Amino acid sequence: MYAVVSSGGKQYRVEAGSELIIERPGVDDGATITFDRVLLVGDGEAVTVGMPTVSGATVSGTVLGEALGPKLIIFKFKQKATYRRKNGHRQHLTRVRIDEINADGKSTRADKPEKAEKPAKADTATEAKTETATRKPARKPAAKAGTAKAAKTDSTDEAKPKAAPRKRATPAKAAKAAKAKE
Repeated sequence: MYAVVSSGGKQYRVEAGSELIIERPGVDDGATITFDRVLLVGDGEAVTVGMPTVSGATVSGTVLGEALGPKLIIFKFKQKATYRRKNGHRQHLTRVRIDEINADGKSTRADKPEKAEKPAKADTATEAKTETATRKPARKPAAKAGTAKAAKTDSTDEAKPKAAPRKRATPAKAAKAAKAKE
């Protein structure tokens, strides 16, 4: 059994057990939400179309959580004038799992998902050990002051002469230098 539901100015085709992303209705996570605006109900070959809604038909679901829609960029621009406005927007959405469809005394329920079993404590400990063993260290440890490598770098820094600051050549000085070379 399937149904077409209207919510937030949009229409959605839903089945029992399917997930749906709708505009935020203002309901908390885990709460049950009922859609009264059912536009169409289909059960195999029998299709009931509402005018505008199917009387007595409801669709109920459970709110799974909130989500954000894709980022939309609004850019206003006027030609030959310095007018540019950039604005962004992300719509607040809600994820809903459809639990039950009721119409004409018939109802279709979704099977409740089984909860995932928690792994034993020994399994998580071994996973953590293997994860840390395969990970590379963040950076190499610094050389100690007494090692030869550290001493070598210190002595080379002192032996290097400091570069003299560069002076800018002016045209008068360049002409003077050219006469001196001749």
